[in-house]
Amino acid sequence: MAISTDDSDDSYLWLEDLDGPEAATWVRERNAETVAALTGGPAFAARQAEIRQVLDADNRIPYPAWRGDGYYYDLWRDATHPRGLWRRTTLDQYRRPEPEWDVLLDLDALAEREGENWVWGGVATLPPQHRRCLVSLSRGGADAVVVREYDLGDRAFVADGFTVAEAKTDVGWIDADHIWIGTDLGPGSLTDSGYPRVVRRWRRGTPLTEAEIVFEASTTDIGAYGWHDLTPGFERDFVTRTVDFYRSESYLLTGAGERIRIPVPEDAGWDVHREWLLVRPRTPWQVGEVGHPAGALLAIRFAGFLAGDRDFNVLFEPDDRTSLDGYTWTRNHLILTTLTDVRSRLELLSPGESGWRREPLPGVPVDQESCVVETDPDRDDAYLIASEGFLQPATLRLGRVGGSVETLKRAPAFFDPDGLAVRQFFATSADGTRVPYFVVGDPAAPAGPTLLHGYGGFEVSLTPGYDGIVGRGWLAHGGTYVVANIRGGGEYGPRWHRAALRAHRTRAFEDFAAVATDLVSRGITTPAMLGIEGGSNGGLLMGAMLTRYQSLVGAVVANVPLLDMRRYHRLLAGASWMAEYGDPDVAEDWAFLRDYSPYHNVRSHERYPPVLFITSTRDDRVHPGHARKMAARLREHGHDVSYYENVEGGHGAAANNEQRAFIEALSLEFLWRKLDPSAEAVPAQRIRPEEWTPASGEARNIAY
Repeated sequence: MAISTDDSDDSYLWLEDLDGPEAATWVRERNAETVAALTGGPAFAARQAEIRQVLDADNRIPYPAWRGDGYYYDLWRDATHPRGLWRRTTLDQYRRPEPEWDVLLDLDALAEREGENWVWGGVATLPPQHRRCLVSLSRGGADAVVVREYDLGDRAFVADGFTVAEAKTDVGWIDADHIWIGTDLGPGSLTDSGYPRVVRRWRRGTPLTEAEIVFEASTTDIGAYGWHDLTPGFERDFVTRTVDFYRSESYLLTGAGERIRIPVPEDAGWDVHREWLLVRPRTPWQVGEVGHPAGALLAIRFAGFLAGDRDFNVLFEPDDRTSLDGYTWTRNHLILTTLTDVRSRLELLSPGESGWRREPLPGVPVDQESCVVETDPDRDDAYLIASEGFLQPATLRLGRVGGSVETLKRAPAFFDPDGLAVRQFFATSADGTRVPYFVVGDPAAPAGPTLLHGYGGFEVSLTPGYDGIVGRGWLAHGGTYVVANIRGGGEYGPRWHRAALRAHRTRAFEDFAAVATDLVSRGITTPAMLGIEGGSNGGLLMGAMLTRYQSLVGAVVANVPLLDMRRYHRLLAGASWMAEYGDPDVAEDWAFLRDYSPYHNVRSHERYPPVLFITSTRDDRVHPGHARKMAARLREHGHDVSYYENVEGGHGAAANNEQRAFIEALSLEFLWRKLDPSAEAVPAQRIRPEEWTPASGEARNIAY
């Protein structure tokens, strides 16, 4: 049943006017208040400086991308190049402590020349030469990008090349003279979620508006896109209609103009590599006499599957403790990453005449968390893996199936780990579910300031990783850091996610509250010294904790948060998340959304912990109106609320390292003041001077 869409009772709707004069004045006033309150002392300057050192460190690992031409590509940002250098080098050079890099595009020089604050948005190169590129550039870090064709030989944008105006564009190469494209071409070209609805095949030298329309989705879908498989000998084209966040329909396009449906379940993930099709069902899938559980991974030859074969090879099946985190192809092999109680394992699977052979992936340490950084599935069976832990900086290794494994790079340490430990505990949630969480800190320390991070949505897993900013800004000063693996995430596969979907969202909040309670019960912290933080969907979690479990925590930081569950689907990309949260215009859905919507549950008589909201005017994914309106309503009721809105930065809230260092320092200053109010300066640091110089460090932040 539909409900009224009248929002006349929302007295802060005017704050959704992104650049309206009244809203802009309100933002400037709130920013000035927060900056004056938090940035005036020596502690803030010291925090900002140490974070900036981490972000700009010269010897952090330049994590490379492989594009099929043998080069190691990288986008590098530092104090001299805040917007970044897109560059490449050879393997022999990359092995050196200071490789010689070939700069392909200097974004700082480009921004100065064109008078734009360009932020790198990605690049697609055209095999096999990889000379022609489709470069995406964002103004200030927004999701919307400008696409421009670039020539790596000439180091210049191509005159009269493929160029697309600023929009949320999906684009990819077909061949040197054709690309797949979906973009904003005016009324009817976008879905309600703001993504491309129409897929076109665009030929070089012709107007984009005249490009051939190949496929169209519904306005109520999330979007549609086309893509070309460029694998030599397996060239083929596909189009996909994304029905909602978890359901889609995909088609193979034939040379004869046919559109053949890929007959997998709508909510299943699938992938083709050479002759193979992989299917990853999100819900149980009955195939004839055989049932496949949610979270499994199945393999079959693609041509045979289209012809009716359903005799799958089962490559993975989950159990109560183990889930599939991901997979990556080399040319002839498949690397599986699984999680057992949120600890990773990498396996190598090899197809053969008698089935798939399985063995551990060489070069993976057993005492750290590892992930696949890169493979080159068109060229060979090489792979890059990174291994790290909460207290172990990353090590990057190069392996080759059947060959040796070598260490290429090691990240330097930011802080002294002596006396610190990583422990895993399980809290018991309201319905009896065991919820894992990691505690990083001094196990012998008395109850003290503790920072608890969570997300709990969209089947995203939070796994252990070395975080230079948290290490320098929190652990090194004596704080304890905690990561909660609550439901809604993917730590135990689709079932863990579905448990907190739509009407069951409050289970994620209950899990997080259970972890907070368990931390106090174990003597790790007290409610007054427990800070919590999260961003985006994690910002919704923070809002729910603030309004539902306020007695459990001492301070809250919510980054680019989602908070108004009545209007979220009408703001920017919000309509694309209704499969996750529900439809507020349906009475049955609004009943459970209204129950927890943070914006609708602010009360004047409650005693809320102090809260800091951080967002960006240029966030075109989660509208800054969420944070603006929540802050205004809390102020109206007399609560302790701080607010900072960066003028750029997109969904990351920062467009460069300077902005990010400021925002991170702002959060840490707020937390230290609220959780340890007796501290008037930066607490003593656990740093070995011989291990730290301003030019060293590595930042890999799992908090966003």
